[in-house]
Amino acid sequence: MALSFTSSTAIHGSLSSFSHEQPIVTQLGNFQLLDQPKIPSKSLNFSRRPCDVKPLYAEPKRNESIVPSAATIVAPEVAEKVIEAEDFEKLAKDLENASPLEIMDNALDRFGDDIAIAFSGSEDVALIEYAHLTGRPFRVFSLDTGRLNPETYQFFDAVEKHYGIRIEYMFPDAVEVQALVRSKGLFSFYEDGHQECCRVRKVRPLRRALKGLRAWITGQRKDQSPGTRSEVPVVQVDPSFEGLDGGAGSLVKWNPVANVNGKDIWNFLRAMNVPVNSLHSKGYVSIGCEPCTRPVLPWQHEREGRWWWEDAKAKECGLHKGNIKDESVNGNGNSAVQANGNVADIFDTKDIVTLSRPGVENLLKLESRREPWLVVLYAPWCRFCQAMEGSYVELAEKLGGSGVKVGKFRADGEQKTFAQQELQLGSFPTVLFFPKHASQPIKYPSEKRDVDSLLAFVNALR
Repeated sequence: MALSFTSSTAIHGSLSSFSHEQPIVTQLGNFQLLDQPKIPSKSLNFSRRPCDVKPLYAEPKRNESIVPSAATIVAPEVAEKVIEAEDFEKLAKDLENASPLEIMDNALDRFGDDIAIAFSGSEDVALIEYAHLTGRPFRVFSLDTGRLNPETYQFFDAVEKHYGIRIEYMFPDAVEVQALVRSKGLFSFYEDGHQECCRVRKVRPLRRALKGLRAWITGQRKDQSPGTRSEVPVVQVDPSFEGLDGGAGSLVKWNPVANVNGKDIWNFLRAMNVPVNSLHSKGYVSIGCEPCTRPVLPWQHEREGRWWWEDAKAKECGLHKGNIKDESVNGNGNSAVQANGNVADIFDTKDIVTLSRPGVENLLKLESRREPWLVVLYAPWCRFCQAMEGSYVELAEKLGGSGVKVGKFRADGEQKTFAQQELQLGSFPTVLFFPKHASQPIKYPSEKRDVDSLLAFVNALR
């Protein structure tokens, strides 16, 4: 793939020749175009690079990694830079309190045409704006999974026109996608997790793109996902992917907005009057593929709209897996040891029967039961389980004497594999109804866990 170049000189020229009307985003308000601020070059050591222009596909070292596009715009030629070994941990500490603009300028200056911005169609437009403000040439690429929202594609087009660039897209391998869909269907991720689909549609295309670079720039922030991104540095040796030279340590990862609060990102986008994805005005915050993204409520964390049927520690697609400090960390930031024993139990009431593994296995074996059972599969550390404790306890009280047994089964730790294989566990909590005259339990399909909704489910089946 070839990644697009642009320079601030070309950008200002393209902007002066046309205007692009942005769709009105009601949530963000209407913003007037502001003059671009003049950044003092003395403080950040910004410099424009005089360069000749040649087609991007004329660079022979890109042929094996990033497939050139016939539609790619011409790109400025940047002098070859020799990248010396550097202590990036020390650099991360030195830049810890630097502004995103200074970090962006540092990244582009060090790596020249061997670095590119990864653009996801969400707030990553802030990265493009910062790069534009440095006055340096920059590249932008994006992963087109084939399952993005229409609004996201419209957003891509608006960004290209606003900055006068061509975003270069990486696509998944058609044979791999075909094999996945034929063998498991279009929505297998709802049943067995999103990792396989993301690996085919996102991780492998990204791996191909990064093999042609020595560094890349992402929009990761520490506040995006406290369970997985809380310790993201502003620059690091990429722990997961390889760069142009191959091998461990051959790729550097820059995260210019790692220390920036999400609200500050949005204040910046408003101030600069840049295009935004219209899905943001509909309650979407973190935006990915259409089947795996939904709006969030005002009190919910932004990542709760991604892969919502899975537990919190699974809310990474694999692109930034290396930033997860501990693979055993759950969504509350607790270790697996805490999750398995050192937290207070919940659903602890005389109206709810505590089931052991043999007890659940007996329920599964019985084709005819004396009474139906309602059972919650839970983990006491899970905040979603904690949130439904009151309604489940109240439901158990209401069902007392009705002939329906109410139980609980702790399905984390060493019981999790069994629960996933035998009890349809996808995420915590999972509620099952064991009918009186049926062998297979019926899974409660809704995320509404109030007393009335749960009671309606039971009454419809008993």
